[in-house]
Parts: sequence; structure tokens; C-alpha cells
Amino acid sequence: MNRTPSSPVSSSATAAALALALGAALSLAATPVAAQSGATEKCFGIALQGKNDCAAGAGTTCAGTSRIDHQGNAWKAVPSGTCEKTASPTSPTGHGQLQAFKEKKA
Repeated sequence: MNRTPSSPVSSSATAAALALALGAALSLAATPVAAQSGATEKCFGIALQGKNDCAAGAGTTCAGTSRIDHQGNAWKAVPSGTCEKTASPTSPTGHGQLQAFKEKKA
């Protein structure tokens, strides 16, 4: 059985492919799970005037239509698990909410 030696180009290509695969695997391992999946949640009461994501309730149609800062029925998409840690001066709890709410008076 004759075995032909591999060419230097073939060996270099194989080594490069293995290095790229290892690098990709290591970078994925270092990325948090939520960031990998891109998981987000709607967070009400944190958007600034005109900076909300889509459909902010009655009187609004889509993105950018919130009338006031921290409007209770206007939402922004945020990374999962961060909404209720984000400040909202109009929220009853002082933080973003996972559902629309009636703004408290300042």
C-alpha cells in the first residue's frame, strides 16, 4: 500500500482550519448564554420620548411614537433579565416593568 505524502499547502490549510474552529469554539464558550441566543424582553416605562420600540398603546402606532419619557405603555426591547433592574421614575416600583402600567405622578 503506497501512501503519498501530503503537500505543504494541504497541511497548512488543515492547520488553519483547525485553528479557526478552535478559536470559534473558545469565543462561544466565553459569551454569556443570553447574549448567544439574543434573548430579549419588552420593558415598559424605560423608553425616552420618541425612542420606544413598536406599538406603545392607545394614541401611538409604532416605533418612535411615545409622547413622554418613561411612558407606562411604551416599551423597549432589552436583554432578558435586565428590565426590572432598569430605572423608571414613572413606574410604581421605580424600575422597568414587563407589562404596561399607569404612570405615577412625580
